[in-house]
Amino acid sequence: MYAGSFEDRYNDPGQPVMRADAAGLPRLLIAFDNSILLDGQGASKEGDRPFIDRLNLATKQKQRLFQSAAPYYENVVAVLDEDGSRLLSTRESPTEQPNYYVRNLKQQGAAQLTALTHFPHPLPQLKDVQKELIRYKRADGVDLTATLMLPPNYDAKRDGPLPTLMWAYPQEFKTASAASQTKGSPYKFNAVSYWGPAAFLSMGYAVLDNPSFPIVGNGEQEPNDTYLPQLVADAEAAVEEVVRRGVSDRNRIAIGGHSYGAFMTGNLLAHTRLFRAGIARSGAYNRTLTPFGFQAEERSFWQAPAVYQAMSPFNYADKIKDALLMIHGEQDNNSGTFPIQSERMFQAVKGLGGTARLVMLPNESHGYRARESIMQMLYESNNWLEKYVKNAAPPAADAKPASK
Repeated sequence: MYAGSFEDRYNDPGQPVMRADAAGLPRLLIAFDNSILLDGQGASKEGDRPFIDRLNLATKQKQRLFQSAAPYYENVVAVLDEDGSRLLSTRESPTEQPNYYVRNLKQQGAAQLTALTHFPHPLPQLKDVQKELIRYKRADGVDLTATLMLPPNYDAKRDGPLPTLMWAYPQEFKTASAASQTKGSPYKFNAVSYWGPAAFLSMGYAVLDNPSFPIVGNGEQEPNDTYLPQLVADAEAAVEEVVRRGVSDRNRIAIGGHSYGAFMTGNLLAHTRLFRAGIARSGAYNRTLTPFGFQAEERSFWQAPAVYQAMSPFNYADKIKDALLMIHGEQDNNSGTFPIQSERMFQAVKGLGGTARLVMLPNESHGYRARESIMQMLYESNNWLEKYVKNAAPPAADAKPASK
């Protein structure tokens, strides 16, 4: 029915719509005219625009039944009729949190929508957060995207550059064209949760959420063969863009991430002086402790020892000159991020005279769920940023913003 690259989000045809049978098991929904429905994210240069298509299995002809349109992001939760004429969806905008609707495609205009819920804005004081899906280029020409969020009523010309928190997660690609594709949507609700970086908008920070950190391996080359130079190039491009826009103070930028994002954070502090501080949650720092592969790396340590060694920030702990906060669940059972990873990294940085803090959360695994744990995580992160970023002393003479 379809052949293509799994990395090519722009041409993804979507997934067949399923329906539960009498036993509650998912079954392919096939209509009376031998057609199926496809539910897709609708990735495009303008951002994600979810859709529902009808595909005739005999003729291979497609018909688009529905697609989300600006200024809303509407995602189909369930198909209510076999012919796809009635949909259960969530609809949101930057200032309206997701609410449930029934959309009847047999009706016209506003009559199509019947609201099922009317959830109010949970944080009205942050309703006017400014959000923009920005685009910029890496030095080698790879197109990158990020979501830039700024506090309510902030004006760059009037208020000047802000302390900034970047929160990222690297991703591997086999082609530069796939790495350059836009991800996310500018029309999603400005949600502020404990898990991401948006909460720090309330503390006066600019936030760059989910900036592209592609690691590309062209041809026979594996992405991780050039992990470090690409990672540094991604970070440099992000920093240069927010500084160029006048929203960020080059000397007051922090980098953070969870899991593989924490690994990224360790490497960026070890190999650049772009950031005044890092927040690394539930990370891994010594790849010889995950010797049979990690993330998208399929080679074992014994097949690619140089790659494992080069990618381990533990090996460069003596180069970490900026403040590193590590947070880890004491009972993390994720095979790549056992707690010993953070314990040994902390000991290395501190033993070498660096600035580091390790917070172990009791009874927590890879993600944190207890209210006490979440509040402690936010408290520690805020204190770290206040001390080492917002109120940071002027950089030392040898602390140049360029990569090493």
